[in-house]
Amino acid sequence: MLHLHHLSQSRSHRILWLLEELELDYKLTCYERNRAYLAPDSLKKIQPLGHAPILEVDGKPLIESGFIIEYLLKHFDKDHQFKPKDSDETAWENYTFWLHFAEGAIMPTLVMRLVFTKVVDKSPLLIKPVSKGIQKQVEHSMIAGNLNVMLNMMEQHLSDNHWFAGASFSAADIQMYFAAAAANARPSLDQAQFANILNWMKRCQARETFQRAEEKGGKLTFR
Repeated sequence: MLHLHHLSQSRSHRILWLLEELELDYKLTCYERNRAYLAPDSLKKIQPLGHAPILEVDGKPLIESGFIIEYLLKHFDKDHQFKPKDSDETAWENYTFWLHFAEGAIMPTLVMRLVFTKVVDKSPLLIKPVSKGIQKQVEHSMIAGNLNVMLNMMEQHLSDNHWFAGASFSAADIQMYFAAAAANARPSLDQAQFANILNWMKRCQARETFQRAEEKGGKLTFR
């Protein structure tokens, strides 16, 4: 029995999408973020950290999107439809690198950007100019340059590969899509500079499984 606890605008979109790709039977419970843009405390009753995604497998809660992806592929993707075989060394290396790059490299930078954006949004009117100044300085000194390097890495890779693992769609694309979508928000990616990333995103969005995931769990908008 699989039971996904899905939080809107969160990494749990990845797991919902993968469940659709694997064509598995599962129960879905959706949660909305609170006024502070955090997960509701009700998720802590399922798993102490209260982070999404949480996938219950026969009542046992699993967390961390990368781990859940690997768990689902180990148990339900025996034909390696969404993960290259070890014998396909180039595809395996690409798959494994980008699967970990999503959370290990680009997401921390994007989370930092989100946090400072929320600080400005929530600041009282009198100190908003100060918080905007701090946000601008952090963006300039710590975020924009590093993020641009990582986006250029992604752009270069996708100029030579249709998908992140190579010729075939894989769970690495599912893992990377959330990061790319977050990078494409406030502000949007430059259409000329990052054409390959944006075209890859359109290929992801065109998959029926992606569309079903958004129908069930809501669209990723990164408001």
